[in-house]
Amino acid sequence: MQNHKSNRPSPLLMIVGIAGVILALGGGAAWWAKYSLERSSETSNPPITTQEPPLVPETPSLEQQQKQVTICWLNPTNNQIELVSKTLNFPKSVEPETIIKTAFEQLLAGPSQSADYTTTIPDGTKVLDIKTTEEGVQVNLSQEFTMGGGSAAMISRLAQVIYTATSLDANGKVWISVEGEHLTTLGGEGILVSQPMTREEFEANFQL
Repeated sequence: MQNHKSNRPSPLLMIVGIAGVILALGGGAAWWAKYSLERSSETSNPPITTQEPPLVPETPSLEQQQKQVTICWLNPTNNQIELVSKTLNFPKSVEPETIIKTAFEQLLAGPSQSADYTTTIPDGTKVLDIKTTEEGVQVNLSQEFTMGGGSAAMISRLAQVIYTATSLDANGKVWISVEGEHLTTLGGEGILVSQPMTREEFEANFQL
C-alpha cells in the first residue's frame, strides 16, 4: 500500500503567507491614511498668498487739468497806465498755438463797454498769423497796429502784445511782425523794437 503525500501546504507556509498578506495590507492602509491626511490638510489649509492692492491714480486737480493764459489790458489810474490781466482757462489738450491765438483775438476785439480796463491797440487791428515754437511766439499783426498815438500809447500796446504772447511762458521770446515784416520801430517817434523781445528786456528798456 503506497503512502501518498498530501498536496496541501504545510501549516507553517500558510502562516507565513497570511502574515505577508497582513503586512502588505497594513502597509498599504498606512500609506493611504497618510496620503488622505495630507490631501485633507492641503484642502482645508490652502497656501496663503499676498496680493498688493491695485494702485489708484490720483485725480489731478482742476488747475493741473487746465492751461491758463492771460490777456493783458491797461488800467488807467493816477494818470498812469498799468497792466492788468484777464485769465482764460483751456483744457490741457488744447495746443499752445490755439490758446495764444484765441487770447489775441479777444485782445484785439477790445474790452467790453462795462470793463474797468482799456487798451491802446487801435480798432481794426487784426492778427494775421501766430506761430508757437520751442524758440518762442511769432505774432503777425495788420498795419493798424502802428497807427495813432504818442510814445506812451505805443509802449503800452507793445507791452500788451508781449505780455499776452508770453502768458504761457513768462520767460518766452516774442517776434512781432506787421504785414509780414519784422517790426523795428513803432510810432512817429521811432520807438526801437528789438527782435525777439522778452518781458525782461521790455522792463529794462521801457516804463509804463
